Amino acid sequence: MFQVNNFYDNKNMLCIGQMGQFKIFEHQKDLSVSEWNAETAYYSAAMNVKRRQVLVELNNTAATIQAGAMQWALGNVSMTTGVKAGNFLGKALGAAVTGETMAKPTYQGQGLLMLEPTYRHIIMLDVAQWGQIVLEDGLFLACDANLEQKVTSRKNVSSAVLGGEGLFNLSLTGQGIVVLESPVPQQELIMFNLQNDEVRIDGSMAIAWSGSLDFTVETATKGLINSAISKEGLVNVYRGTGSILMAPTAK
Repeated sequence: MFQVNNFYDNKNMLCIGQMGQFKIFEHQKDLSVSEWNAETAYYSAAMNVKRRQVLVELNNTAATIQAGAMQWALGNVSMTTGVKAGNFLGKALGAAVTGETMAKPTYQGQGLLMLEPTYRHIIMLDVAQWGQIVLEDGLFLACDANLEQKVTSRKNVSSAVLGGEGLFNLSLTGQGIVVLESPVPQQELIMFNLQNDEVRIDGSMAIAWSGSLDFTVETATKGLINSAISKEGLVNVYRGTGSILMAPTAK
């Protein structure tokens, strides 16, 4: 048995969102400041630059998190890495091509798991609503451990290399929640829902998209002369039926 004081009832640390076993807590002010950085901290809070943390309330459940993201764990909580002799090379290869960490630890049991604070915004998505969701590199923070993780690749490798884009991305399928670190708050994100259509995005501004979409990197217009005149180079193209979640400003 355990008891936590000055946490759930802390007025400076508010719960601003919850899905499943995940809760988002936001520090309203940075109270641990000196006279030298008080002005910066004050205006940062006014502009919504705040520390945010994810709490996982484990109730005989399990959560997989980004390596190094754990701040503290309380109660009967155990951790495994999921890396074994038989899957070490596969996980190492997946980590190398996606830019994600090889070992994403899984915490399970009965208790609380708090993740490290971040100034980025926290987004929670229901994976079942996407069928298969593909994530932009570096945004994964945590998910329900029962979700299946795979590495997906785009079709035209050559254009992806020319465009400076990654060739592979982490995708998730199953019933559960995924938690992302977003460059913008959820109320600024734009959602495109396609029905046998396409969208072209200049830059890596999509943070997640449906695995059912064909994802390629192409020239913005047909022909090198047209591209030179339009001053548009290579763009990310998503075709088919599915959804894209896009940040309106660059990361």
